[in-house]
Amino acid sequence: MFSGIVEGQGRLARIKPVAASFVIEVTHEGLGRGVKIGDSIAVNGCCLTVVGNRQGRFRFDILRETWNRTVFHACKTGQRVNLERSLRMGDRIGGHLVTGHIDGVGKLTRHEEKYPDVYVEIEPPSGFMRYIVMKGCVAIDGISLTVATVTRKSFGIWLIPHTLELTTLGWKRRHDLVNLEADMLAKYAQNTIPR
Repeated sequence: MFSGIVEGQGRLARIKPVAASFVIEVTHEGLGRGVKIGDSIAVNGCCLTVVGNRQGRFRFDILRETWNRTVFHACKTGQRVNLERSLRMGDRIGGHLVTGHIDGVGKLTRHEEKYPDVYVEIEPPSGFMRYIVMKGCVAIDGISLTVATVTRKSFGIWLIPHTLELTTLGWKRRHDLVNLEADMLAKYAQNTIPR
């Protein structure tokens, strides 16, 4: 479980296909202290299990299902990624409860700089909009954000300078892809509605 408050950025140092899965290595820029094999790290919002942590890099195995359902299939080495270590019982939750289970990939369809902030619109995959409400929560590349606008096919968010500086959304532009995770409470609520 995560809170969507990104702790830092890393870079994809290696992407290697192996059998029916993939191995990736991510530089962690100081976040590796105390992280053990088997711990969970959110990489661009995707909960991954640490299988190696040495020489300034985390190593992860990624199943093909995860590869296909996330932005990893479109990533290249050298690309920056958001990193967050999993919560511990008693930690303060500064964002919202984020599972790290990606619901799909969205596309940035609008990027407007309105100094010092940035307004972004995202077109999510089919069926995702049923979880989006004004002022509700959404995780974009693992970042807990508040929904600012809602249309039939997309939603918008505002990004403050702090978020732009500390996360990968600071360099994303129109047509870029992002991992999306709907608010867990919205998913449970939607599931209780009779079909």
